[in-house]
Amino acid sequence: MAVAIQCRDLRKTYDGKVEAVRGLNLEIQTGECFGLLGPNGAGKTTTIEILEGLLEPTSGEVSILGHSWRENAREMREWLGISLQETRLSEKLSVRETVELFASFYREPRSSDEVLEQLQLTEKADAWVGKLSGGQRQRLAVATALVCNPKILFLDEPTTGLDPQSRRQLWDIVREFQRAGGTVLLTTHYMDEAERLCDRLAIVDHGQIIAEGSPPDLIERLGGHHVVEFAVSGNSDGAVLEAWRALPSVESVREDDGMVALSVKEPHLTIPALLDAVGKQGSELQHLTTRQASLEDVFVRLTGRHLREE
Repeated sequence: MAVAIQCRDLRKTYDGKVEAVRGLNLEIQTGECFGLLGPNGAGKTTTIEILEGLLEPTSGEVSILGHSWRENAREMREWLGISLQETRLSEKLSVRETVELFASFYREPRSSDEVLEQLQLTEKADAWVGKLSGGQRQRLAVATALVCNPKILFLDEPTTGLDPQSRRQLWDIVREFQRAGGTVLLTTHYMDEAERLCDRLAIVDHGQIIAEGSPPDLIERLGGHHVVEFAVSGNSDGAVLEAWRALPSVESVREDDGMVALSVKEPHLTIPALLDAVGKQGSELQHLTTRQASLEDVFVRLTGRHLREE
C-alpha cells in the first residue's frame, strides 16, 4: 500500500527553548483513517500544522503523497481538505456562497450542491453563516474541506458541538470518503469516535509518540481485556493499592476519583479474590462494576490523565 503521509525525526522548537515536537516519526497509508490523540499541549496541533504545510519544522522531513512542501507546495495544496477545530467564516455570506468561495480556490472542485446535500445543508443553503447553529457551522466547515475534492482529509475534532445523530452522520461521511480511496488524519477528544473510525492511531505526549497501533491492538497490549472498578470503605493508601495489585490476573491498578480500577485479563479469577481480600481487611464493598477495557483506559495508563482534562 502506498504511503500518503510520512514524517521522519520531526522537531519544532519555539524561541529556541520550548520543544513542541521532539523527534516524531509517522507513516500513514493511503486509504487509512489515522487518529492522532493526546492531551492538550502534547504537540498534536503543531504536528498537524507542519504536515499541512502551515508551519516550518525546526528539523526533520515531511512527505505528502511522495512530495515535499519545499518543492511542490502549490500542487500539494490541491490534494488536502482541512477542517480546523474552529473555522472562522464570514457571517455575512450564505452557506452556498461560502462553499462556492472555497471551491473557487481549487482547479477541480466538487459540485457545491453535491457537497451541501452530503452534509445535509441543502435547506440552509441560502441562510447566512451567522444564523447557523454550532453543529451546522461545524458541518459547513467540513463541507469547505470536502468541496476541494481532496485526496487527504485533515479533521481536527470535527464532531465537537454536534448532537449524537449528527456525529454519526459525519462518521458515515468519513467512511464514504475512505471507501472512495481517500486518506483521513483525525484528531478527537471522543474515545468512542477514535475506536470506531480509526484503522490505526498514535498517542502523543510531550511531543513524542508513546504508543501506536490499531485500537483493538492497543487495548489488548496496554489496557488489559477487562476493567474491574470498585470502591471500599476506608482510605486507599499505597499499601492497600499494592494489595490490589497482588490479586490474581491483575495487570495494573489506578485510583480515579475515589474508585479503584484494576486492568485484568480474567475477571472470574480476580473478583472472588477481591471479595475475599475486602472481607479480610474488615472493609465494606460500596461499589463494584466490570466492563470491557477501552481506549480511554489505555490513554490514562500511558499518560496518567484523561484525554479531556485541561
